[in-house]
Amino acid sequence: MGEIGENEEEVKLVGAWFSPYVHRVTWVLKLKGIQYEYVEEKINSKSSLLLDCNPVHKKVPVLLHHGKPIAESLFIIEYIDETWKQNPILPTDPYDRAMARYWAPYIDQMILEGSKRALYVEGEQLKKEIKKVSEAMEVLEGMLKGKKYFGGERLGFLDIAFGWIAIWLEAIDQVAGVRFLDSHKYPLIHKWKNKFREIDVVKDSLFPMEKLVCFFKKYSQYSKLKLSEATK
Repeated sequence: MGEIGENEEEVKLVGAWFSPYVHRVTWVLKLKGIQYEYVEEKINSKSSLLLDCNPVHKKVPVLLHHGKPIAESLFIIEYIDETWKQNPILPTDPYDRAMARYWAPYIDQMILEGSKRALYVEGEQLKKEIKKVSEAMEVLEGMLKGKKYFGGERLGFLDIAFGWIAIWLEAIDQVAGVRFLDSHKYPLIHKWKNKFREIDVVKDSLFPMEKLVCFFKKYSQYSKLKLSEATK
């Protein structure tokens, strides 16, 4: 269950414990003090609820508000922020808001999806993925110059969007045998990561790193097998 409160509107979140996309939504719900019901999806079988609510992509997270489904984590966060005005997440300045909307999906594609591919590709393809992730990490390092958070002096939309880096990327590094999260190359990201992990709603959601490493080992083995079968 999520936060407890009185006279809250009906909110349900369909998710999975291993998904960074799900956790970014839970962080926003908790930051805003919104009561919600959490429904955990099984890894190997998708529920009828998920398939009905997200029939196109069939993926978590899905937020239901009064029975109306919203899919895709970044869209969900924007919906939450516009619906519940307390503790605003997105920038109020139109330009800053536009830039936040631009960078969030870009980093998802370059770092999150790129680092996941590094778990199962090899050779030249692995070198390409490492290069893409490293270039995007350099962009993030530059964005933190002179700032406490990506949102400035307070936690904001990009911090929530990039928050998975502070947790999941460390596990991916261990399994893939790479070093995306290099504290010497990216000292500002390293400093930000430590601050982010100490935020109450984030700290409360952390689980043993060993559990995440175990999940990514299985993901790596499964993905390598599927890739091998596809290339036969």
